[in-house]
Amino acid sequence: MVVWGQRLAERGGPLYLAIVEVLEQSIRTGELREGARLPPQRALARGLAVDLTTITRAFTEAKRRGLLDASVGRGSFVRSGTGASRWRDDRQAVIDLTMNLPPVPVQPSLQRMLQDGVARLLRRQDVSVLMSYRLTVGALEERQAGVQWLRPLLGHRPVDEMLVTPGAQSAMVAVVSSMLQAGDALVAEQFTYPGIRALAAQLGLVLSGVGMDAEGMRPDMLDRVLRESGARLVYCTPNIQNPTTATMSLQRRHDIIEVAARHKAMILEDDPYGLLPHDPLPALARLAPPRVFHVATVSKTLSPGLRTAFLVAPGPDQAQRLTAALRATSLMGAGLLTGLTADWIRSGQAGALLSAIRSELVARQEIARSILGENSCCAHPAGPHVWLRLPPHWSSTDFVTYVRRQGLALVPSDVFTVAGDAPGRARIALGTAADQGALTEALTAVAAALGHKRAQGYHNVV
Repeated sequence: MVVWGQRLAERGGPLYLAIVEVLEQSIRTGELREGARLPPQRALARGLAVDLTTITRAFTEAKRRGLLDASVGRGSFVRSGTGASRWRDDRQAVIDLTMNLPPVPVQPSLQRMLQDGVARLLRRQDVSVLMSYRLTVGALEERQAGVQWLRPLLGHRPVDEMLVTPGAQSAMVAVVSSMLQAGDALVAEQFTYPGIRALAAQLGLVLSGVGMDAEGMRPDMLDRVLRESGARLVYCTPNIQNPTTATMSLQRRHDIIEVAARHKAMILEDDPYGLLPHDPLPALARLAPPRVFHVATVSKTLSPGLRTAFLVAPGPDQAQRLTAALRATSLMGAGLLTGLTADWIRSGQAGALLSAIRSELVARQEIARSILGENSCCAHPAGPHVWLRLPPHWSSTDFVTYVRRQGLALVPSDVFTVAGDAPGRARIALGTAADQGALTEALTAVAAALGHKRAQGYHNVV
């Protein structure tokens, strides 16, 4: 305890992460051996003079990293394979299926689009203006392009409610930081986008998970969580939810809005995949404009390299507050990238690229369904990922570790879990494979791994 206390005093940052780092150091150096039992959390909290909540967060993170095993009644133990050889293999995966990226289509040529688009921008705009400091929420023509791009989801929105941001994360930081303070509750789906978990931790918010079904967030569970937490902001992804792929029906959208209104809560609608379906449903922000902040990045529909997202405010007053928040946190977007995005939207090239990406994703979903089977995955026909259901003998962490040794990288379910235990699931991104042949090879290896009959308590992946 004394040694750990000294090491903690030398570290900065969040205390719970410092505890995890000290634990990992002790395992790597052999001070804690594989299979060693750790003191009870309350005893460790007393010994280190920290509160129990900090120790609980540290143990949760240590389990997520694969450092500890824990079970009710037995306690927490150093996981087998965590010593010098480390239970995770740090080699580069042959095929990385962790990043939800849109596949790069053969036609239209993305390289040609970039070359022609930049050339057009340089002909139309002075380079010194293009590369200088600029308006925080984008030039007027860029915001008009955002209105045009999102019309299938939102209908027509006033341009003074449209803000251009350097990515969805900066937009969400602006919304959440302008609505909530440290210690406030933020409500999200039971399994949710890791970026919102990181944002909540950074701002000191209490993240509460809402139970889900095949259509996503359940209205009855949302009602209960809002009543118990008093939260004023609900975060959700209505279309092709990450990671579960659930998509809300029109009735479910109305129900979620009604529950939020009853509790006087606003909604932060994260909609990166809304334009991927051929016939998209109306966004929550179209059904209840005064209650919903809408965030739509082009990272999942065109390319993450464009670093452009559109943030739609519930009204002009909120738009002004969000502009101030964006100026304080990200200052401005990159004129070259937002200008290029707007040019593609106006010229119709963005629509052509979206159509090609959609077609490619439909083909890749068909490959996944044929190899993995319909009963093994939750999926959307035009979605960029599948939510893989694992056999009972595989835990999520062990399965991801095992396939990593086969040259594949997947994402375990605990990365997404807000409430309850992490299920036996893994997320597979379909867009990162170079082509359909590479994806077929990768998914065939995943299918083989599903059938691997490892013994219960499998820990020998080193």
